[in-house]
Order: sequence, then C-alpha cells, then structure tokens
Amino acid sequence: MKILLTRPDGRNQSMAESLTEQGIPFLVTPLLAVSALPQPSTALLESADILIFISTNAVQYLTCSADVLSANCQVYAVGDATLHALQKRDIKAFGTPADNQQTEGLLTLAGLQPDAVTHKNIVIVRGVGGRETLAEQLSSFGAKVSYYEVYRRHCPEYDRLAIINEWQQFGIDTIMLTSGEALTNLISLTSEENFSWLQACHIIVPSIRVQQQAHEAGLSFVVNAGAANDAAMLKALSL
Repeated sequence: MKILLTRPDGRNQSMAESLTEQGIPFLVTPLLAVSALPQPSTALLESADILIFISTNAVQYLTCSADVLSANCQVYAVGDATLHALQKRDIKAFGTPADNQQTEGLLTLAGLQPDAVTHKNIVIVRGVGGRETLAEQLSSFGAKVSYYEVYRRHCPEYDRLAIINEWQQFGIDTIMLTSGEALTNLISLTSEENFSWLQACHIIVPSIRVQQQAHEAGLSFVVNAGAANDAAMLKALSL
C-alpha cells in the first residue's frame, strides 16, 4: 500500500506521522489550496442567535475574537476537528454526532430543530461556495440564515503530466480525499489516458455524498470513512 495525502498544505502532518509510525509509504500532494478573504463587518456575527462553523478553515480564518458574539449565542461545529479548533479558541460549541460527522448529522441536533430555530438569526461561517443543504433546511424551518465567508478554496497549480507521472512512479495505489472539491481537482488533473490508473486506485472519502460523487465520476474502489478526521481515515484503510 502506497498512499497519496491530499489535504491543503500544512494539514497533512499528523496523518504523515501516523503512516510513518506504521511503516506505510506515502506522498503528499495538496489537491486543495485555501486563502483568506478580507473579513466582512462583524455586525452579522454580533446579531447571531446561532453560529455554525462548517470547517476548521472557518475557525482558522475568522480573525475576530469571540468577544463579538452575544452571550446567548449558541455555536455549532460540523465535525470533531472543527469542534476541537473552536475549543482551542476558548469557544464553547456543540458538535455533530459521532456516527454522522457531516451537515446531515448537525441537523439531527435538538438545538437546530424547527421549534428551536424559528425566527432565529443563524450565521454560517464558511468559505466561498459549497453546499447549500444546511442553509436551505434551516430556512425551511423558519430561520433567517446568512453566510459569513472568510476564505476561498482553489486547486493548486501543477503540471498535469509531471504530477501523475510522479504518483505512478512512486506506486500510489490508495488516495485519501477529505472533500468533494479535492475529488473534483483530482479528476481534473488526471488525463484521459491515465484515467484507467486512477480507476484502479483505492479512494478513501469522508462521506456518502463524496462516495456517490466518486462513483458518478467512474471510480469503483471507493471507501466511505464516515468522517474526514485522521482516525476515521486510518480506520478506513483496513477495510
């Protein structure tokens, strides 16, 4: 087994250490780059009854302090990694269920049910673009939902032929992807003549949604880890 790690630059260290301890060879090629955006006015945050952080990037790139939040503001995090990032900033938050670390898991929590969010101001801290499922569902419950976008995602620039050649010469047969965007970028980098190689690789993804996306793209050996954190990804390697 030879693994390709694809998290954004600087986010692969802990997984790399785990694989090194187990003697599993790997390469690091970030398939997603993240850059900060100028911060909007904090007025939106100050008026929030409920604040939802979509990712660790949302926590990292929010430059203002928690002091701007109302004392009664409830904070939620999608995924354990996001929850831990908030805790490091001394922000108390509710996390997603252990068996569903995605947006869908967040929507099962009591504090985000219709009777709890009707007429509430909900602010979702995220990057530009992304899924609309959460906002659409909360809006249907009668909440007023706004976005506070603090970062932008894009694909790093690579020489397509050179990067694929590097992966193949190393013997990559397993690829870890932690988002649908990383999958999209992977496919866009893979030329038609090399697609059969990609189809032969085992692909580890964080959710059913990304698994379906991979199948629709023509990939067969796809394992849903159930979450994007290291523990879930490592567990999926044994499947």
